[in-house]
Amino acid sequence: MPRRIFWLLLLLIAFVPSVQAHLESGGASSLLSGLLHPVTGLDHVVAMVAVGLWGAVLGAPAVWLLPVAFPMVMALGGLMGMLVVPLPGVEIGIAISGVVLGLLVLFERRIPLVAALALVGVFAMFHGYAHGRELPDGSNALLFSLAFVGSTGLLHLLGIFLGEIRRWPVGRRVVQITGALIALTGVWFLLEIS
Repeated sequence: MPRRIFWLLLLLIAFVPSVQAHLESGGASSLLSGLLHPVTGLDHVVAMVAVGLWGAVLGAPAVWLLPVAFPMVMALGGLMGMLVVPLPGVEIGIAISGVVLGLLVLFERRIPLVAALALVGVFAMFHGYAHGRELPDGSNALLFSLAFVGSTGLLHLLGIFLGEIRRWPVGRRVVQITGALIALTGVWFLLEIS
């Protein structure tokens, strides 16, 4: 079953129609849109895959803790966005998440678990806030949020699966190249913002 999920996610990512996943306010309204939203914006895709990849680089327990911590903090950020609590530099924070996480994967950088969780938490806050600002009012917000978090988790799993190829010498290089591509994508987002 995990192999089927992997191929489905890979197929969805191949058809990403836009650069950023952030809709105009009120643009998200259903369970299906919540499932599809994370995979329709390259900024979200690269960060979520990078979290899983970096977790795989760090190994246990980070390989599971980072992908669990991210959606939890993202939900808090989403609540802040819904409540319009000020959070400056959201789009810049999202772009920087791609740069930093990509570089951490590229250079296989290991840091203490607490620092890794804190860093991923900061990035999750920015991603969650941006999406919280887009949530529809009423019951659709809950369905959208649950589906969004589930889809985000699947992107983390995709990153973990990709990270597992590090066991082979050529796989290690593929993961490093993927990290470089993620970092370059983050730089591209930064240039698009300015």
